Amino acid sequence: MATETRGEAAAKDKGKPGKKRTSPLLFYRQVVAELRKVIWPTRHELVTYTTVSLIFVVIVVAIVFGLDNLFSWLVLKLFG
Repeated sequence: MATETRGEAAAKDKGKPGKKRTSPLLFYRQVVAELRKVIWPTRHELVTYTTVSLIFVVIVVAIVFGLDNLFSWLVLKLFG
């Protein structure tokens, strides 16, 4: 089966000749079937997740910027 890529099933089939590959059409059908199972976020949830992510990134950038300035100032005081 196309989804058996790890574990015992993949290990025991590895050395067997004649293992059939999944056709592109079957692969496409499996992808579409899996995408139908996905619970897509609502617009409100999407906006909320995006806002939280952007705020988090801005905070981390500010922390890294502050530490970079602090360390460069310290290095210049010690060696400059």
